[in-house]
Amino acid sequence: MATGVFVTGTDTEIGKTLFAQALVWRWRQDGRRVAVMKPVASGCRTTDAGLRNADAERLLAVSNVDAPYETVNPYAFAPAVAPHLAAAQAGVRIDCARIRACFDELVAASDAVVVEGVGGWWVPLGPDSTVADLARSLGLPVVLVVGIRLGCLNHALLTAAAISGAGVELAGWAANHIEAHTELAMENVDALRARLDAPLWGVIPHLSADPDPATMSRYLTGLPP
Repeated sequence: MATGVFVTGTDTEIGKTLFAQALVWRWRQDGRRVAVMKPVASGCRTTDAGLRNADAERLLAVSNVDAPYETVNPYAFAPAVAPHLAAAQAGVRIDCARIRACFDELVAASDAVVVEGVGGWWVPLGPDSTVADLARSLGLPVVLVVGIRLGCLNHALLTAAAISGAGVELAGWAANHIEAHTELAMENVDALRARLDAPLWGVIPHLSADPDPATMSRYLTGLPP
């Protein structure tokens, strides 16, 4: 049976994909077959093969498990808006059961599956479902990526409390320095380390606009065995 994690974040554009790529790379170096999944994505581009999402493609590029794009990213939407709004515009209902079926296919072919959420923890997927519901339906522990900037303490602690309140395990968290300079950045990391009831999987410095997964993986120094 495969293991894995569900990667969520304190917000959108805080480095979930970069962290997920680094984690896939690191687990691959341990000899694992690592599948990836981006169940829901908006802001996709039109191609001859259909809608394609850049984050899903980045994850596929580092995975060593072959899988159809539609299994990795079963819900792809063109507008760069909240997923429930994009789904409504497309006349589509995001079905967690369909996502779970795709996930089970990936589980059967791998040793581990890294699933990246969309936006933050409570982003709506429909009238009565959120990213939290999706994570719970997959049964994976969660890793929280915290974008280190002003306001991150409140965002991180609220998200961690919401994860706990949903009955999902917070397996760990990562601090990602998304700005070239943040006042007292490491002091913020230390404050979270003292308050989050989960291990710190890594502290990622501010890097180039598009760092490679191998480089990113060097900063994942707190992964469990």
